[in-house]
Amino acid sequence: MSGTGLLGDFEQLVLLAILQNRDEGYALLIRREIEAATERVVSRGALYRTLDRLADKGLVAYTVEEPTARRGGHTRKRFTVTEKGLAALRRSRSVVSTLSAGLEGLLEGSS
Repeated sequence: MSGTGLLGDFEQLVLLAILQNRDEGYALLIRREIEAATERVVSRGALYRTLDRLADKGLVAYTVEEPTARRGGHTRKRFTVTEKGLAALRRSRSVVSTLSAGLEGLLEGSS
């Protein structure tokens, strides 16, 4: 979040992708969700930095799953959006809604 307390665009996308994946909030699925929605490649580094930042702010929580042979002995984090994260998403959505009020025709391309 910026100094205004609002989420950045990518932070919003990450939180929304976690919510879209319900109980399957793994980084790979989050990344795929964002890439499918935006039709852009998401770098692993950008995603992990954002997930770490959101966790530091208390907007996401995660559990670490035990390593398995299927994952080559690697652990995996399962992310969830916290109540604080939901509140931040609601605030950002409200601000965008307020600022876009009356601009539907312009924003939808039918001026």
